[in-house]
Amino acid sequence: MYSIENYRLAREEIEARRANAEATAEARNDELRFLYSEIKEIDDELTGTGLALFKLACSGGDIAPLRARNEELMAKRRKILVGLGYPADYTDVHYVCKDCSDTGFVGTKMCKCLKELLITKNIRSSGIGSLIEKQSFENFDLEWYRDDEQGYQRMIKNLDTAKAFAKNFAAHRDNLLLIGSTGTGKTHISTAIAREVIHQGYDVHYDSIQNVITAFENDRFHSGYGQREIEGDKYLECDLLIIDDLGTEFVNQFSIATLYNIINTRCNKGLSTIISTNLSAADLRAKYDGRIISRIIGSDYKVLFFTGKDHRVGM
Repeated sequence: MYSIENYRLAREEIEARRANAEATAEARNDELRFLYSEIKEIDDELTGTGLALFKLACSGGDIAPLRARNEELMAKRRKILVGLGYPADYTDVHYVCKDCSDTGFVGTKMCKCLKELLITKNIRSSGIGSLIEKQSFENFDLEWYRDDEQGYQRMIKNLDTAKAFAKNFAAHRDNLLLIGSTGTGKTHISTAIAREVIHQGYDVHYDSIQNVITAFENDRFHSGYGQREIEGDKYLECDLLIIDDLGTEFVNQFSIATLYNIINTRCNKGLSTIISTNLSAADLRAKYDGRIISRIIGSDYKVLFFTGKDHRVGM
């Protein structure tokens, strides 16, 4: 589900919100106690009644009179604040989220504010944050394919397959291979899937094959240069990996071994992968060895063919 790093960042942001709200309230209280002796006197008495209430509650005594006095003091304090030109709740703690008081949890359940933060973090770390704002299933325009009836029907099926992939992601961790020339909708479909999966709370990474290979090269060839973050782990561990532009990388023994390791590891772990390429199925067979081909043009991946004019030319 959510990556450990994104969860940490989201919790830190929630905690910072809470600390800021409490510090602001405390600063306002200090300011008013310094400026207005009447406020200070009330606060001093409230501190005393608070301690007395605690002691009575522990001993089983009658707390009703003290509670009534406490409420009377609070009402008097609010009236004074309004008389001085402040809002009645000026010195209250104003949390960003009233449901959880900026703790991230309501009881034992994660609050919606923390879930929303995690989704935002996942979008930013996915590699397609800006595209997710623009590309969705709702604005995927099938009319671009109308000039070819066969291609049009194929794209209707592709869109339905993509929607089902995203909708059923929690139950079925499938894999997709998107084949088609530039501008035929592969990136839009991939982004739309990522958008839906991220909003379900899953960790998604989208990157070009060149960047993926480079990350593993850095891990291998720079491992002796002091402490550094392992770049390749995220591609092996995220819930959904989307690899773009397969076939544009420089193919050598290392890149082939890395690609096979990614595909094989993720299949063995039951993690979903989407691969897009401008190469034809025949070109893929000519470029990659049998182990990779048997995986991505075999039973492990569902192949979707994209045809039509280049949408980007008309943009």
